[in-house]
Amino acid sequence: MAAQRASDEVVDQSKIENRAPSVAAMFINRVATSPSHEAFRYIRPGNGDEWVSVTWSEAGDRVRNLAAGLISLGVQAEQRVALASATRYEWVLADLAVMCAGAATTTVYPTTTAPDVAYIVANSGSRVVIAEDDTQLAKLRDNRTELTDVEKVVLIDGTPGEGDDWVITFEQLHDLGAELLAEKPDAVNERIDAIKPDDLATLIYTSGTTGKPKGVRLPHSAWTYVAAAIDSTGLLDPDDLQYLWLPLSHVFGKVLLVLPLQIGFATAVDGRVDKIVENLAVVRPTFMGAAPRIFEKAYARIVSTVHEEGGVKAKIFDWAIGVGLAVSRAKQAGKSPSLLESVQHALADRLVYSTIRERFGGRLKFFISGSAALNRDVAQWFDAVGIKVLEGYGLSETSAASFVNRPSAYRFGTVGWAIPGTETKIGEDGEILIKGPGVMSGYHENPEATAEALTEDGWFRTGDIGEIDEDGYLRITDRKKDMFKTSNGKYVAPSAVASTFKGICPYVGELIVDGEGKSYCVALISLDAEAIGEWAKHHGMGDKSFSEIAQAQETRNLIGGYVEELNGGLNRWEQIKKFRILDRELTVENGEITPSMKLKRKVVMNNFSDELQDLYS
Repeated sequence: MAAQRASDEVVDQSKIENRAPSVAAMFINRVATSPSHEAFRYIRPGNGDEWVSVTWSEAGDRVRNLAAGLISLGVQAEQRVALASATRYEWVLADLAVMCAGAATTTVYPTTTAPDVAYIVANSGSRVVIAEDDTQLAKLRDNRTELTDVEKVVLIDGTPGEGDDWVITFEQLHDLGAELLAEKPDAVNERIDAIKPDDLATLIYTSGTTGKPKGVRLPHSAWTYVAAAIDSTGLLDPDDLQYLWLPLSHVFGKVLLVLPLQIGFATAVDGRVDKIVENLAVVRPTFMGAAPRIFEKAYARIVSTVHEEGGVKAKIFDWAIGVGLAVSRAKQAGKSPSLLESVQHALADRLVYSTIRERFGGRLKFFISGSAALNRDVAQWFDAVGIKVLEGYGLSETSAASFVNRPSAYRFGTVGWAIPGTETKIGEDGEILIKGPGVMSGYHENPEATAEALTEDGWFRTGDIGEIDEDGYLRITDRKKDMFKTSNGKYVAPSAVASTFKGICPYVGELIVDGEGKSYCVALISLDAEAIGEWAKHHGMGDKSFSEIAQAQETRNLIGGYVEELNGGLNRWEQIKKFRILDRELTVENGEITPSMKLKRKVVMNNFSDELQDLYS
């Protein structure tokens, strides 16, 4: 693959210039343009695992009624409607309905604790809350005295108690809308027509330094710009099929929800993480967005399973991967594979690669990786078997999509080029600064935090350290706040070390490096339960619990070997001198992993502070 520069990219600028004025208008335009085309697929409750298909016209009718229902409840333009639910088809309908009512969606993770739910709903001034089930409803009831602005709760699953006028069902909201539209057919159209590009569309809360979440204000113009900018690159087309499992409360999931409105492709929606691999084989999508952990787990699972079986199969597998890596490296260097490599590659594809691709549905054009850094070796492994993983970069404050590699122009270890219309520069301290239509308008009712994050001339301080090469590819090196200095005055980038380790060790879940103010670095290591469990079966520990396997000397010897391999490629001051294997996986429930599977390093270090202290004893 020849070297390419961002400045050489062919872009259809008219798509950006002529974009819709709002997300609501974008949706209505899509319904009018592609009424009979498939819009969504979802698993209907009580229908087993059978997928139900919905056209744009059918989705449009449902959204209009729900939007009218919100209007009948008294929701006004730009007022907030909170949405506390896992990823599901109803989340999509509710979000679109909120925006078609001229209001703004406050996104709430279903795993958010009751006190934080109360804070987010109250701070946002949400007038209505759409709650998934009784679990989410209970969080609201427990803190109802704090939710003085909430006039009504809409329950997606379940029924309100008898005589409870605070709660109605999702279907009742739909019926209220149908009644309003029967009396006033243009009620929703009038709201959509009145929406201005700078009006608030989404309020996404992100962690603050004080512990209180900050509400990121994203206007309609941010979403319409991102969708149009990505469309202008030709990355996707109307014939694509997306598989969407990411938390829609997260900005990465949300941007993947506005893209089909712009481009017109269908989306299969199912938020069950444990069903991803199974669903990929059934849905057979052409692309999917995911956090790096998904690719790391898939890579670890495939490699460890084959190696534990051993024999001829493992030898053929290793040979095939070696051939694939050689061809991948040649392409990255802008060279063509030799004749021998081409012949070997074709054979390896029949014997190994095609089987792996079928496991993911067999039709993938590419995966998109975001939310955290993807290990370069893992990305290259996928490329070796014929599956591109295009790494991208963005934050809640930049509407998620600021940079992304292109299928015809990608470099491992980078997050690609900026999307058209987004400017970037590197500050004197190495911090990445971003400016463009996708940048937030500010933090909700938090002028101090807004002033700290945005410069007077509109540059957003990302808090990430990086560098841009001469061809325009951005490389992220670490979080500005995560980097630490040892007592010897040397800087260590912990996420870079962790990312390297994940490409070496197929059994690791997370590696948390510490050493701030100390003379050497140590690490906490969490294991991937599935991968280490498979290894344990072949080493006489199949009947042991996860905790017992993690603490076994055989396991320590296994992981120790990988740590030595890691250290061999690190500077002396970065090397891991001592490590502790944790006796459990890190979880969302303990606040250690975000719902989008991103590590919360400081929380882990706090939860395992005793273990870290022991490593320095």
